[in-house]
Amino acid sequence: MSEKDTATEKITTDAMANPSPAKSMGDPGITPLSPSHNQQSDTDQVQTEPSFMVVVAIDFGTTSSGYAYAFTKEPECIHTMRRWEGGDPGVSNQKTPTTILLTPDRKFHSFGYAARDFYHDLDPSESKQWLYLEKFKMKLHTTPNLSIDTDLHAANGKRVKALDIFAYALAFFKEQALKELSDQTGGEFDNNDVRWVITVPAIWKMPAKQFMREAAYKSGLVSRDSPEQLIIALEPEAASIYCRKLRLHQMMDLGMQTTQNGFSPNDNVGSGMTQGDRYVVVDCGGGTVDLTVHQIRLPEGHLKELYKASGGPYGSIGIDYEFEKLLCKIFGQDFIDQFKIKRPAAWVDLMIAFESRKRAATPDRTNPLNINLPFSFIDYYKKFRGHSVEHALRKSNVDFVKWSSQGMLRMSPDAMNSLFKPTIDHIIQHLTELFEKPEVSDIKFLFLVGGFAESALLQQAVQNMLQGRSRIIIPHDVGLTILKGAVLFGLDPSVIKVRRSPLTYGVGVLNRFVEGKHPPEKLLVKDGTRWCTDVFDTFIAADQSVALGEMVKRSYTPAKPSQQVIVIHVYCSEKESVGFISEHGVKKCGTLRLDVSGTESTAPRREIQTLMQFGDTEIRAMAVDVSTGRTVKASIDFLSH
Repeated sequence: MSEKDTATEKITTDAMANPSPAKSMGDPGITPLSPSHNQQSDTDQVQTEPSFMVVVAIDFGTTSSGYAYAFTKEPECIHTMRRWEGGDPGVSNQKTPTTILLTPDRKFHSFGYAARDFYHDLDPSESKQWLYLEKFKMKLHTTPNLSIDTDLHAANGKRVKALDIFAYALAFFKEQALKELSDQTGGEFDNNDVRWVITVPAIWKMPAKQFMREAAYKSGLVSRDSPEQLIIALEPEAASIYCRKLRLHQMMDLGMQTTQNGFSPNDNVGSGMTQGDRYVVVDCGGGTVDLTVHQIRLPEGHLKELYKASGGPYGSIGIDYEFEKLLCKIFGQDFIDQFKIKRPAAWVDLMIAFESRKRAATPDRTNPLNINLPFSFIDYYKKFRGHSVEHALRKSNVDFVKWSSQGMLRMSPDAMNSLFKPTIDHIIQHLTELFEKPEVSDIKFLFLVGGFAESALLQQAVQNMLQGRSRIIIPHDVGLTILKGAVLFGLDPSVIKVRRSPLTYGVGVLNRFVEGKHPPEKLLVKDGTRWCTDVFDTFIAADQSVALGEMVKRSYTPAKPSQQVIVIHVYCSEKESVGFISEHGVKKCGTLRLDVSGTESTAPRREIQTLMQFGDTEIRAMAVDVSTGRTVKASIDFLSH
């Protein structure tokens, strides 16, 4: 979109030394009409829910993915997806690996175990042509300027569009789920009868959440015309909704040898939870660890977020990276880099072998863990270096990894535990900081969920840190907690009543220039009036509580009465207080254009109302010309163009 719209007029100014975003855009600008600050939580603003026959939730994970569903007529009965073909020794799961395979001409071939097994069985000369991707979800978190054009790298080093890959994966889940629903109901199941829920980490920035929605539109999961058919749910929120419904026989209390602790087995944890109870959900996945702090508001059991979601890229793949670093130390970075490109399928094999041993690591283990080295690793290393793998192990000064005569790497338990240490240390440090926050006092329960929560090493570390301050609860089907919670959320999205805004939002305005208060470089003289430009007028501040569907309304007037097109730019920042849109870290995330040409305003100053609706995982904005009732709506766009 060109910034210099024909309708907007160029402002020429005299004393303009400093670059100013508003001036470079050449917008005539808007100025607040006082009194302006009024917040309202209109209950009539929340639209009535459209009716769907079934809710299907997709947990699109870094390492594994799956779906679950429930018919709206039987909300208590959550079905997890059918068992998948394939599967790994030592890993039982109703989810499938998040792996995708494209043919050499970039068409979708397969997903999950099927993709992995097919890729593995290809001849090495052929497999170089195929595009195989795994653990690609983290790219959405780590890319600083995420856009629709962001690329991913396949195992053979070739680039593919991230949007295509995510859309292929969602289309695959759509097809699987509709097939299963059709079999269940004995007829063609119509996609319009499905409400879809996709889960994302709470610590994801807005561009990543929007990217997921764009991928869903591209995949045909839902159409742009009915955005309400798709809910983007936050993973730890979904987990939280599920956890408060847990019955005691469905979980393990780490502090107790028995799971009973004074309740009968069919009590809800919820019945151990009373009005105002606070609890933390620690969602430990493959890529990220997300922490949310909730409070139960009875009688309805609605949830209120007490502190904005936090966490970081401390998921279990951090352990895989440590293992890779260890291999580089023993065999050389140059060899490992080459091996990954030249024998990509064998590299995948090696990581699968590591995965099952990783799950066997416990704090009190005394016997070593053996990891199978694929034959082509041993073979390729000899060609590459001119000596054997065994020789490399003897020569390297890594003493806790030995060569076993059966062709395996033999790791001492200490060696394995040291691979976990950096990742677990990050999680513990984060938890420690969280528990020091004043908002996070008197925490009754800590729920450990997500696939990584099964790790005994992580469980022990959390126990040592908490020292009995909260009860640590681990649901039995810990890997499916998010999926089941996401289905419950789709059945009743209003269960989360209060969220914390992750960002500060506002619009760029002109204020009357006040000598001594405003910086001189922000002075703008227009038709004899002295304005201060680039002012950030805050709608909502980071970490402020926002009720679901809450509307924040401001009134503005065009700085120049004859303006034909009124352009309002929406900005956001991670900082809690922002003075000017030119400050570091302030990003433009949306534009409202209201064409008022050909209309007269009866009032001496034309009133333009700007409304922002918060509380959902997406944010909506609209502008209304009060005298004519003309309205323009915009979705806030966070993807950089």
